[in-house]
Order: sequence, then C-alpha cells, then structure tokens
Amino acid sequence: MKVRDLAVETWSALDANRGRSALTVLGIVIGISAVIAMTALIGGINKALVGELGLSQAQLVYITVNTGKPLTYDDVDKMSQNLTDYDYMVATSMGSGEATTGTKKASANITGVKPAYFKAMATKFVQGRAFTDAEEGKGSLVVILDKNSVKTLFGDADAEVVGKTITLNNNEYSIVGVTESSGEMYAGADSVSLLMPFSTAATRVVGSQEVGTIMGFAHEGSNMESVVKKTKDYIAAAYNIPESEREENMYVYSMQSMIDQVNATMGAFSLLMSAVAGVSLLVGGIGIMNMMLTNVTERIREIGLRKALGARRSDITRQFMLESVLLCVSGGLIGVLLGYLGALALAGLAGSALMGGGTTITPVVDLSTVLMATSICVFIGVLFGWYPARRAARLDPVESLHYQ
Repeated sequence: MKVRDLAVETWSALDANRGRSALTVLGIVIGISAVIAMTALIGGINKALVGELGLSQAQLVYITVNTGKPLTYDDVDKMSQNLTDYDYMVATSMGSGEATTGTKKASANITGVKPAYFKAMATKFVQGRAFTDAEEGKGSLVVILDKNSVKTLFGDADAEVVGKTITLNNNEYSIVGVTESSGEMYAGADSVSLLMPFSTAATRVVGSQEVGTIMGFAHEGSNMESVVKKTKDYIAAAYNIPESEREENMYVYSMQSMIDQVNATMGAFSLLMSAVAGVSLLVGGIGIMNMMLTNVTERIREIGLRKALGARRSDITRQFMLESVLLCVSGGLIGVLLGYLGALALAGLAGSALMGGGTTITPVVDLSTVLMATSICVFIGVLFGWYPARRAARLDPVESLHYQ
C-alpha cells in the first residue's frame, strides 16, 4: 500500500469516529499539557529570577557581620585587601524617610551605594544612568528609583521621571535614573525604594559612615564554596568571633549557592510534575489501546476484505499503527497549545506571588521541549498501538469475511 493511500485510509477511519477519537486522546492532551506547562513555567521562573533578582551574578558574595560596633568603609577596604579572591567589594548604607512628589507621599527605604554597586549587581536601567564618582565624592542630592517606586510616586511605572525632583526629609533630590523592579530595590505597594550616593546617605540620612550589607565580587572562575569559607575564616579571625557564635553574628553566602538552591527546588518540582504527567500519559495510552482494539473488532469484515484483495499483514499493521500514532500526535499538539496557554495563566499568578508582585514571568517553551513532547506521543502511539495492530494483521481472511 502506498504511503498516500495509507494516510488517506487512516484519516478516514479516525474521521468516522470523531467524538470517540477526541475522548480517547484526552489523557494524552492532559499529560502533554502538564509537561509543557511545567517546563514552560519553570523556565520562565528561572529566567525571571536570573534576570530580575540578579542571580546571574554567580560570582557575587553577600556579607553581613555583627561585631557589636558599626562597620565602616575602612573595614570594607581592609577586608578587600586581605581577601584576595575578590576583584572588589562594595557596601550599602541603609536608612529611611518620607518621599514626597506633588500631592503624593510614601515611606521610603533608602540605600546608599557607591558607583561600583551597579556593576556588582548588573543593574538594568530603563531610564537615565547610574551615579558618577564625582556625585559620590560631592555627596550630590541625586536618587535612583525602581519602576514600582515610580508608579507609587507618579502614578505610572513608565512615566518619564529623569530630571524631575522629589522631596526627601526636607531636601530636594533630582532623579537621575530608573531601574527595573528587582530584589533589593523593591519595597512594596505602600512604600518606595531609593538609591542615593553612599556619601549622601551617610551625611543626610543615616548620620554616620556605618555600612550594612557588604558585597564582594569574586574573580571569574573562582570556586565559590572556597571563597565563602575563606571569607568566613577571615571575618571570624579579624573580629574575634568564636566558632559557636558564627551562625549568629556572621552571614556569608554566594549567589551561586542561591542559584543551586533554586535549581534544586525547580528540579524537585519538575520531577513531581513529570510523575503526574506520566500517570496521565499512561492512562491515555491505555485508552488508545482500548479504542484500537474496539476498532479492530468493529472492522473485522473490512480487514478480511482487504486481505482477500491482496493486502499483506504488514499493510494492515502499518494502517492500525499509523492510526494510533496519529491519535497520539494530534493529542500532543493540542496539549502543547493548551499547556502554553496554561503556563501563561499560571505565570501571572506566580509573578504576583514572587517579590510581592514586582516580578514579570514569561513562560519559556523551546524547540527541544516540543520535540520531546512529540517523541513521547509517537512512542506511546507505537507502544500501545502495536498489540491491536498485530491482532488485526493476524486475523484469518476467510473467518473475517464471515464475521457478523
């Protein structure tokens, strides 16, 4: 039998039982939808975390030390000189206040930083620029907002605000840049987050040179576990922190460890969803086998007539196998579409849950995922269609023609 004739016959057989065919592939549709939705959502969450929360900065190490007395930038410089695994270190100074623009007011979380901070954090600007060394040196009255803060203060996250001013603790500050909403910058719906030069924050907000979180940027290719251990050992020795008090007074972690933790969590979730999808695909495969066995029974006289007219066992086998595979692939294609639409819906919910709603998640479906889903469908079609096809091929033509 020619391939074209085989395809026509297969389609005609499936088209004659549309309702039953649709119900039969439902298990395949559900299973593939779950696989696509899971992989697309996990890919989107990973991309969002890496892109918006700075997790791509695998060489970044966060350091917080409680020594009983405030740390200053002199301590940071000394730490940088003694820990040779780092290219450089930066620190932040934390404060608070009230930000006002026009008739709108909001509590403000203020972070003082030096220009190197933006390189360490791979900050993405949607408007304007970062601070300059000159502005840091002079303690200029300039600030950087994130998009959520722009929305809170100006009513629109995409408003053009560079060059405008806000009042902060009775001083007017000029807005020089706007960043994507992310991690440390995000404050919430009732407050705003502002970045300003470290020297400005020290003199006008905090009132001292005290630093909060220290960020070290390790050499490219460094073993981050080793870097973290060396950092902990140095801090414990430099500030006389006993072994028993390390957990309480010293916090050192790398973004690489955070990436590994996220990947492990996503991997466990992926395994769980794959198991659920696998059960659905198994049920769908059994349903297809049941339908194909029913088809064989209903078409015994047809099979006998085909054999009487010269059809070989291989022709009958190929026809029923192709019907099974076509059912599975059709269900798989529908499942891919429904899975992506489902991932879009779930992405909105996940985005609102992450970082208080400041994270945008876009599902990621790559070609390899679609090919994997298609391959699974073909495999299920072959696996569960083989027995019915062989049963049809082995029917005796004489007995089949007499079948009532």
